[in-house]
Amino acid sequence: MRQAERDFLAGRVEESLVGFDQVARERPDVAPQLWQRGIALYYAGRYVECRQQFESHRLVNPADVENATWHFLCVAEAEGPEAALAALLPVGRDGRTPMPEIYEMFAGRLTQKQVMEAAGGDPRGQFYAHLYLALYQEALGQSDAARDSIMLAADSRFAAAGGYMHGVAVVHRDQRGR
Repeated sequence: MRQAERDFLAGRVEESLVGFDQVARERPDVAPQLWQRGIALYYAGRYVECRQQFESHRLVNPADVENATWHFLCVAEAEGPEAALAALLPVGRDGRTPMPEIYEMFAGRLTQKQVMEAAGGDPRGQFYAHLYLALYQEALGQSDAARDSIMLAADSRFAAAGGYMHGVAVVHRDQRGR
């Protein structure tokens, strides 16, 4: 598992999937918990499997906004943003700033500006706002805005605040953000 994570963060998406898939095969009981696998599937362009991974992850983490957003992204890539909106997974209470607002943006009920306002001055909130704005903008075909947002999310000042997800932002920037 750790090697698969290291491979992904180093931009070796296909290699990471070999590891994640091996874990899923050898430990089917933990397969639903492998949200990292779902993200790697997204970057590998395996959108149907990506969707399935996040649908199964919802069974073990039903309150997670990030799970619903990645599911949206997988569906948007495979079937378009309208289908993704129709298939948006429900979530429970996710108290992390600005996760409720990010979910509402993906649901079409809040603006991108409102998400940034909700992030406030907290570096962690700002990081997640920039990351999910970038992903949402890309899903809607707003390429220039997405590039600007991912550059902000991938900035090294957010490394500590974003943890693994900051690494995802860097991979996104390096593979899709140019």
